[in-house]
Amino acid sequence: MLTGTQHESPAEENVSDLTAGRNLSFDEFAAELGAIELRLRQLARAAETPATPVEVADAIDSLRSSASTVRELGQRMDLLARIVEGDVPLSTAFPTGDPWGVAARGTDRTDFGGPAIVPTMWQLIRLAQDGKRAAAGGRETTTYPKAMAGIGIGWESKAASARRRRERDAAVAVEVLRIACEKCSAGSGEQCRTAKGWASDRPHVGRQREAEATVDATLGYLGENPVAVPDA
Repeated sequence: MLTGTQHESPAEENVSDLTAGRNLSFDEFAAELGAIELRLRQLARAAETPATPVEVADAIDSLRSSASTVRELGQRMDLLARIVEGDVPLSTAFPTGDPWGVAARGTDRTDFGGPAIVPTMWQLIRLAQDGKRAAAGGRETTTYPKAMAGIGIGWESKAASARRRRERDAAVAVEVLRIACEKCSAGSGEQCRTAKGWASDRPHVGRQREAEATVDATLGYLGENPVAVPDA
């Protein structure tokens, strides 16, 4: 998990081979995870006979444990791939009676973070479990394409939003040092200073506000919120 001032490496940011200019499907997601699982197991097997005699049993166990975790995630992605294609019947509502997808628009769901217009992975898996029982009992079910018809334009995941916020904050931190501070007269490349001359990691409000406005105009933000999500 990335926290604080940590940022993705250039290699991590390059996902062109996964997306090929479009969004990654869950079917492709599952296939990629299958390849990763296989590679981890192959690496564990190869580590049993290293070129230099060093016992790495713990590392081998860790690799195989990681492979098992990746396999489980791959199985969930495979289920999600079938769900989003409409192959799996889903419950029309959660056990609480709360709707989801298009039906959740305009509702006031106070539990679990508000209306589930865009359901999470775990919510969809639960809806699939409940949908299976509903279908067996002759009760009404729905499908993901039907329940989500018209949703998705302008949407981005929480992880993508958090990444873009980190990128925005990093750009602001750079921009702050490019402009002079009217409050303490700190020049370009200099940190703001207190009334007694101590350097501070926190710029004065006016300098910070000017840097944010410049960066937001460049990135297409309105305050802290993105105005548009490219290719959403």
